[in-house]
Amino acid sequence: MTLTVESLRDQGAFTGPPVKREITWTVGEQEYKGDVYVRRLSYHSAVTDVQSLNGGGDIGAARIAHCIVDEAGKPIFTLADVTGVNADGSPVLDEDGNERGALCSELSLALLVAISEVNQLGKTDAPS
Repeated sequence: MTLTVESLRDQGAFTGPPVKREITWTVGEQEYKGDVYVRRLSYHSAVTDVQSLNGGGDIGAARIAHCIVDEAGKPIFTLADVTGVNADGSPVLDEDGNERGALCSELSLALLVAISEVNQLGKTDAPS
C-alpha cells in the first residue's frame, strides 16, 4: 500500500471525533455520574506528554487536560484546572477569591480510566 492521506483515512489512521463515555466517581458518601468526551491519543498527545515530562510537569494532569473535551473536541480543562496550581505557582482561585484546589482524586482517576478505555491502553492479546 502506498501511504496517502486517503489510504491512511481508509485504514483508520486518524483519531476521528471524540468518544463519549459515562464516568462514575464518589466524594465522601455521594456518588456522581457524568458523561465526558475523550479525544483519542494522537501525535499531539505524544508531544504534550513529552513537553510535560521535559518541563517537570505532571503527565497525568496533562493527559486529562488534553484528552477530556467537549462534544466538538475543545478541551474543557486547563492544566491549572486539573492541578489547582497556576503556571506561576499560585493557587487557582474560585470566583469568590477562595483557593479552589485540584480535581479530587476519585474524579481524576475516573477520567484517566475513561482515557485508557477509549485508547485501549494496557490491553494485550492473550498468548496463543
